[in-house]
Amino acid sequence: MLLVLAPLGFIFVSLFIGRYPVSVNDVAYILWCKFAALFTEVSCNLPDTQQTIVWDIRMPRAILGAMVGGCLAISGAAFQGLFRNPLVSSGVLGVSSGAGFGAALAIILFNAIAPTYIFAFAFGILAVVASYLIGKVYNTTPTIMLVLGGVIVSSVFSALISLAKYVADPTDQLPAIVFWLMGSLATARYQDIAIAGIPMVIGALGLLAIRWRINVLSMGDREAHALGINTVINKGIVISCATLATAGAVCVSGVIGWVGLVIPHIGRMVVGNDNRVLIPASLSLGACFLILVDNLGRMLTGSEIPLGILTALVGGPFFVYLLKKTKGGGW
Repeated sequence: MLLVLAPLGFIFVSLFIGRYPVSVNDVAYILWCKFAALFTEVSCNLPDTQQTIVWDIRMPRAILGAMVGGCLAISGAAFQGLFRNPLVSSGVLGVSSGAGFGAALAIILFNAIAPTYIFAFAFGILAVVASYLIGKVYNTTPTIMLVLGGVIVSSVFSALISLAKYVADPTDQLPAIVFWLMGSLATARYQDIAIAGIPMVIGALGLLAIRWRINVLSMGDREAHALGINTVINKGIVISCATLATAGAVCVSGVIGWVGLVIPHIGRMVVGNDNRVLIPASLSLGACFLILVDNLGRMLTGSEIPLGILTALVGGPFFVYLLKKTKGGGW
């Protein structure tokens, strides 16, 4: 129950944290007014500026941060269980690199927000499909071939991103590409939640529904077959759900690293290795983590720090601490 309520608490706290001071009582009053307005006419006796900051700026940002962090973490946990590798993350099959190139291409061609979302999502899916097809070279889906396919596809799209930076207009297009690749929730809107939330919710719910099968798949193909599990179909389902969740998250937030790698390990320290518990725990912990990092990013300095920078600064040393604490065990 605590893991379920924790993201809600982090969302509420983020509503009164920022450069513009809003008291806890005012935040609670604004929330009450907005929800009461759904059923009856209510006049909120607070300045419009405060209402706009809390409801139209901080609220969608906090909600989107929770969704993005949760989806990256749950996808990372699913991939770590599926591939039986504690060092893989949500971008292991190239979805982040593919989405990055799609966004860069859209910025160069259209220089608008909507095509960026569409291109990032489409190329993220395309990258995973390419990785999966490489993994099917031997008419099967062995783990090593899938991971190898992800490495190949990620390398290709990383090179294409570099090419896009090279040909981009250095005045406006190049800074936009670089900023997008560093990850941010600064432009979060309710429209983003409505659009990108569809694949994120579908992917996350799919992983929650089949999380017990990840336990079986993590035992190996032979053991899974012995238990009556079709490994090809079930691996495809897990990969599809994790890809939907990750692509939906990346297309609205940019590339945010380390969340899908570190958070599942924190979840294992809290609830253990059972994916039936670890998957929902990772969802909750990832949501809390990204909200916390986003709050730090907009409070530490006068200008906002991109999320990708902060997650790397926090996630890297913390992952070293986890390795030292567990001494390679706990997997």
